[in-house]
Amino acid sequence: MNSVREMSTAGLVAEDFRKARANARRLGRHTTEVLEEEYSLAPHESMAALGRMFHYPVLDMDALNAYIPAFDRLSFTDVARRECMVVRDAQENLAAIFCDPFEAELQEWAESVSGLSYAWHLVHPADFAAYLARYEANMRAMDSIVSGGADAAGEIGRGEDLSLKGISEDTSPVVKLVHSTLYDALKVGASDIHIESHATGLKIKYRIDGVLNAVSEVAGVEMAEQVISRIKVMSELDIAERRVPQDGRFKVTTQGHEIDFRVSIMPSSFGEDAVLRILDRRNLSDEMQGLRLDILGFDAESMARFRQLSREPYGMVLVTGPTGSGKTTTLYAAISEINNGEDKIVTIEDPVEYQLPGILQIPVNEKKGLTFARGLRSILRHDPDKIMVGEIRDPETAQIAVQSALTGHLVFTTVHANNVFDVIGRFMHMGVDPYSFVSALNGVLAQRLVRLSCPHCAVPAEPDAGLLAVSGIDPATLHEYRFMAGRGCGQCRGTGYKGRKAIAEMLHLNDELRELIVAKEPIRRIKEAARRNGTRYLRESALNLVKSGETTLQEINRVTFVA
Repeated sequence: MNSVREMSTAGLVAEDFRKARANARRLGRHTTEVLEEEYSLAPHESMAALGRMFHYPVLDMDALNAYIPAFDRLSFTDVARRECMVVRDAQENLAAIFCDPFEAELQEWAESVSGLSYAWHLVHPADFAAYLARYEANMRAMDSIVSGGADAAGEIGRGEDLSLKGISEDTSPVVKLVHSTLYDALKVGASDIHIESHATGLKIKYRIDGVLNAVSEVAGVEMAEQVISRIKVMSELDIAERRVPQDGRFKVTTQGHEIDFRVSIMPSSFGEDAVLRILDRRNLSDEMQGLRLDILGFDAESMARFRQLSREPYGMVLVTGPTGSGKTTTLYAAISEINNGEDKIVTIEDPVEYQLPGILQIPVNEKKGLTFARGLRSILRHDPDKIMVGEIRDPETAQIAVQSALTGHLVFTTVHANNVFDVIGRFMHMGVDPYSFVSALNGVLAQRLVRLSCPHCAVPAEPDAGLLAVSGIDPATLHEYRFMAGRGCGQCRGTGYKGRKAIAEMLHLNDELRELIVAKEPIRRIKEAARRNGTRYLRESALNLVKSGETTLQEINRVTFVA
């Protein structure tokens, strides 16, 4: 048999394609994906091979961006279901694109539905999905939104089915808009949905890899009010109350499993805004299988020092960072590593995001009086060896956590602070005795998540002088950097970034640092002592990712301060 590289350019024969097609049908996958796996082909190689075999021109993402969808020829619902689309160029010339040349009946169907014949082009399934995603949230909703309004209070079932078929059958345009927004957010892997009211309607945004992306706008103040009302009904909130914030939750079922949505409604200048946090427990469960610190992306030194802290017999281990920076995942990884069945491990969280096997996990329920402080007191009567407190929010919880660490327990917890040094001030302001605090504290880990340049489309990209200047990089050190940036492709949905990696700032307390903190020495002296003890700042960890070509200066400037 020819080598893999030879096969990728000319060695594939008709029988290879037939086998790939048969395996794809059996597995319910794209023929392109099967070809790439079985013959180790890159996406552009698999598409080139299919194009040669079936005599179709191939469009990559750059070429596809020169066209706009012609949903007046094929409706959005049909396009999403069939994975073929009619597009038009700047001169209004029509063409058609599809992903699988084995689906020859698609051509006959599309041309019969639209009443025209087209020049057909092949595109990679990932490129097709990324291209379609730019239009889907708006088009699914707008297909049926007409003036005159709609009933936003249809029958809502908790855990109702969320699917393309169900969306296409929704009769209410408000229901269709809400359901399609949820569906699209799940499809693109968003962590949050932001629905913002403004003077003329709604703006919908998804948070993907920690960054907000505007996906669509819906005109009409009445429509905006009905969408928020629909979300309130699904969350079992008071639709008549518009003056105070409300919090709720609901579930949907998609592809056979349930997904939780936590909802926050907030009054605004133009009505109300909603933020929906997505908790896909099945995906989280898959990610947590075999979860360890070494798969989170930390540099080797920070990981080794944090791992050492998590194996101490007693004391307090703090993780700090903003919401969504991966603090809970880091603690889960540490606890998973030390969970050998010999210790009693108890957690109190709000909410319990993932069930760790062999560990007692308690969800906070403030409506019933179960706060962090009250739960932590009860945990101490349960004979624990190691405790995880989801978050230090108040002085009472802080005091109990410190006392727990001083009485022979290993306490893992999180607190909101900008860096490892700000944590000290947070506890002092909560009235915790400095001597008790430093006696209990083993160390602090501050972390952020940095987006990585897409490995599929990243190319060398020298930053301009202005960016280098604001990034604080010494021109004499430029030779140390490997500047790379993603151009945007189907794999990264045109953003140039794919995936995230954790960066860390680690403060490991020693006697010198404890004495300085108790003496309330200036933060400058504490930082100098920390540097001597091996602390490396978040900015340094971020710059190392730029040096290795894993991310961009723009990205690290977004998440870290220039020193």
